[in-house]
Amino acid sequence: MSSDWFEMEIRVRYCETDAMGVLHHMNYLAYFEVARTELFRERGGNYRELEERGFFLVIVKAECNYKRPSHYDDLLRIRVRVSKLTGAKLEHEYEIHRDETLIATGRTVLACLDQDGQIQRMSESLLFDETEK
Repeated sequence: MSSDWFEMEIRVRYCETDAMGVLHHMNYLAYFEVARTELFRERGGNYRELEERGFFLVIVKAECNYKRPSHYDDLLRIRVRVSKLTGAKLEHEYEIHRDETLIATGRTVLACLDQDGQIQRMSESLLFDETEK
């Protein structure tokens, strides 16, 4: 499994800020999801096809460590990588930067379930089809 970082940019929208003009804390997790989805797509994965085959990736743990605030119209660089894939568990690590400043780090753990909610084993080949790049 490649542990290379995938990077993307996102600009903070006004509706994502609180009354003080600071990026609301819940949006960091949404940014993690966007980056995780784009990493999956970049590596040849397709959530829709995965679910049509009866495999569902659900968050079972999410962490975010806030280092510095971000504000409306800031351009952020989100970095994500797969840190571990074992059995039915997929872990990601995240970093969010504004310019060269690290503003947040995070980690998520996803479990693979079937449509009845039963744990399913997964492999790299189930998730990523590197030949489709």
